[in-house]
Parts: sequence; structure tokens; C-alpha cells
Amino acid sequence: MSVTAAARPRLPRLETTTRVRRVRLDWVLILAVMVLLTLGALLVWSATSSRESLTAADPGAYLKKQLVNIAIGIVLAVMVAATDHRLVRILAPLVYLASIVGLALVLVMGSVINGSRSWIVIGGLSVQPAEFAKLAVVIGMALLVAERFEGSLRTREVGGLYVVGMLAIAGVPAALILLQPDLGTMLVLTATVFGVIAVSGVPRTWLAGLAAGGVVGAVVAVRTGVLADYQLDRFLAFVDPTLDPRGAGYNTTPARIAIGNGGLFGQGLFEGSQTRSGFVPEQHTDFIFTVAGEELGLVGAGVVILLLGVVLWRALVIAAGADDLFGRLAAAGIACWFGFQAFQNIGMCLGIMPVTGVPLPMVSYGGSSMFASLMAVGLLQNIALRSGSGIGVVRSRLARSRS
Repeated sequence: MSVTAAARPRLPRLETTTRVRRVRLDWVLILAVMVLLTLGALLVWSATSSRESLTAADPGAYLKKQLVNIAIGIVLAVMVAATDHRLVRILAPLVYLASIVGLALVLVMGSVINGSRSWIVIGGLSVQPAEFAKLAVVIGMALLVAERFEGSLRTREVGGLYVVGMLAIAGVPAALILLQPDLGTMLVLTATVFGVIAVSGVPRTWLAGLAAGGVVGAVVAVRTGVLADYQLDRFLAFVDPTLDPRGAGYNTTPARIAIGNGGLFGQGLFEGSQTRSGFVPEQHTDFIFTVAGEELGLVGAGVVILLLGVVLWRALVIAAGADDLFGRLAAAGIACWFGFQAFQNIGMCLGIMPVTGVPLPMVSYGGSSMFASLMAVGLLQNIALRSGSGIGVVRSRLARSRS
């Protein structure tokens, strides 16, 4: 006896559902981040192996620590990505308050490294709360606007009250960071805050006023002694490196020499003359890009920039395709954070930006920066999973908004 097609029982399409879930992950972002992490670990290994071998220490010590940092960061990213988006919004105020507490504790019990009281050392482990403050400020500002304009992706009504509110949310951690003083993180935070405010939909007059206020604030900081002496010296050395070539202007000189030595294809991994000689200071952290330039050449350094550009692009795509305002502002803030910090780091290696001591996201050695950056990547995936972000989604939404 035959069974007709209409009478056949329908089985649940579990396989299709699973496939859809997999597609909704932003695999381009994941691939770019994983390649960046791998390249970063190799560059850190190259920057530190020769130095450690000269002191009879383990040549792979920094590599092993960085691999642990990467592993912990990936776990944190997965946890953030898998967290229910409603819980993310509930936890946002707590994350913000925790960052304020951490920044306050730094001023009380922090250790001074390279002129800044930015680290809390506990049992041999150092934590830099300012790195986590970037993410805390982004989600705090996003939550403030989203709570008022829930359900709308158009925030043309955002006015002075909410601009002041966002500035207040950013102002408290910014003031604590400036007291350390950590000028590099302060600049990154300023660019991030400006980006979130711009995307939130405030009038252009407000943006122009904020930009003008930032310029005035910078001039006042230079003229009134808000900046520490060594920070002011770095700015003066940036304007004219010949003023103090062996002091404040020294970092940029060997950095540019190292990058210039690389040529088109580089001297080869672990073969950079400047890198192996240890001429570039803080090369495994702030000046990690010089290792790429010297040993991998213009091509390899270009790949690093390209991968960072892909991460920035995917963050903007996720922001454009977000289903709610919180996701859009948070993703846009992360894009501004990564974009400006990468520009600042690479710029100071090339001598087109002053030396401020910021790491290259997901490439430089360090735990706090790695954890915060990968948690931000996890939040991007969380937003993408919720909205199904992708180029097709963004295009369809743009078409609907125009019709």
C-alpha cells in the first residue's frame, strides 16, 4: 500500500535551522580576527625571542603568555556572543560601574609603569582597567539613548539633554583616566565618544560644537599644564623630532628605520636587524607594527592593515544591520574604537602621530587590551546573531528606507 505525499508525516527541519544559525554568524569577522591573532602572536614571538635568549630566559616566554591571553580572550568573546541580548542590556550599568571602581582603584593602589599609574598588580598579574572602560563607555552611552528611543532606528529627536547625558557617562571615566595620566587611552576614548554621538542622530550643529570644544580643550590642556611634562615633550618631539632626538623623540626614529629596512617583502620573520638588536623600545607592545614592517615588508604590513580594515568594515555592516538602537550604537562605537586606536598606533610607528602608548588591537602583547578587544568582538557577534546582519540585510533595509 503506497502512502501519498500529502499523507506523509513532516519531520522537523532541524538541519536547516542549524544551517541558518551558522550562516548568521559573521564568519568574515571571525576569520579576520583569528588571522590577526595568529599574526600578532608570531610578531610578539619575533620581537621578544632574541631579547630573552640574550638573558638566558625562555625565548618563548612572551609567546606562551600571549597564547594564554588569546585563549582567555576567545572564551570571553564566546561568552559575550552567547549571552542573551536582554541580559547584556541589564548588565550594562553594572559593567560601567565596575569600570569606574577599577579606574578609581588604580589611582589608589596602582603601579606606575612608563610614567602612568594605569595598572593594578595582583600576584604578578597586571590589569589595566582603562582598557575595559572603553567597552563600558560604549555600552553605557548606547543604553542611555536606546532606553529613550526604543524601537526606532531614527533618532532625529536626540537633543542637548541626551548629548549632555552621553558626555557625562564618558566624562567620569575620562577624568579618571586623565588623572593617571594615560593620554593615549584618553584620545581613543574621545574619538569613540564622538563617533557614538554622531551615529546617535544629534544635529550637525552639536557635532560642530563638540569638535570645536575638543580643539579648545586640547589647547587649554597644553597651555595650562594639564599634560604631564613627558607627554608634552612627546608632542613637541612629534612636531620637531630634532628637539630631543635621544629623549622624547627617540622612539619614532628607530621605529621608522625598522619599517624602512623591510622594503617590499621584508627581511624575513625572526630576521629583522632592528628587531633582533632590540633597538626599537616597547616593540612587542606599542610598536609591534614595526616588526611587521621590518620582517614582513610593505606587503606583510599591508596585510595587517587590511585585516584591521576588514574588522572595521564588518563592525560597520553589523551596525547598519542591527535590529535595535542599542546594537547599532554599540557596534558603531566599537568600530570607532578599533579604527582610531589602530590609526593612532600605526601612525606613531610611522611618525605621523605623536607617541602616546596605545596597543594595536588584537596584535600587540598584553592581557587587558586583548580581553577588552575580544569581548568587543563578542558583542559584535551578539548583535549580528540577533539581527542576522549581512550585506544583503543592510541593502534590503536601505531599499525599504528609501521607498
